[in-house]
Amino acid sequence: MGMDVVGKKPSTKEGEYFRNNLWWWRPLWDYCAVIGEDIIDKSVWESGHYNDGAGLDAEDALALGLRLMQEIESGRTAEYEAEYRTELAELPMEQCDLCAGTGIRTDKVGREMGMHDKALEDEVATVVGRLHGWCNGCRGYGKKENWATHYPFQVSNVKEFAIFLMGSGGFSIF
Repeated sequence: MGMDVVGKKPSTKEGEYFRNNLWWWRPLWDYCAVIGEDIIDKSVWESGHYNDGAGLDAEDALALGLRLMQEIESGRTAEYEAEYRTELAELPMEQCDLCAGTGIRTDKVGREMGMHDKALEDEVATVVGRLHGWCNGCRGYGKKENWATHYPFQVSNVKEFAIFLMGSGGFSIF
């Protein structure tokens, strides 16, 4: 699933259409709310996380695009990205839901696929202290990365969105 952001009255080719999958969109839209809190109404920000047609008019879209470019040029967006990545890296691991944290998937699918008998990779076996029993959710560790780590943030994505905004003539999110 993704967010299709459509320009209302595009003045450039780049302003016609912007797309992110949900993983990329949510951190981008949240960042827009942080640096554009005087531009994006809270209800628009909340609706912007759904495909219900929320968006900004031409004046606000241009203002947000210009603000994003200022933030990029100042280096603050790169600082935000670095802080964001650090926060994600420091999140605790989560218990794997497929194996209930055991590292061995023994449900119907796991048994049918032979995961309970599968040999572990040497590095995993060394850490977990067993040679067999695997899970496709956590590779046999019983824990996996925090779900939030699936939501990336990059300056290049912000820049692409800023360019879209400046040429969009306003936009709607579908």
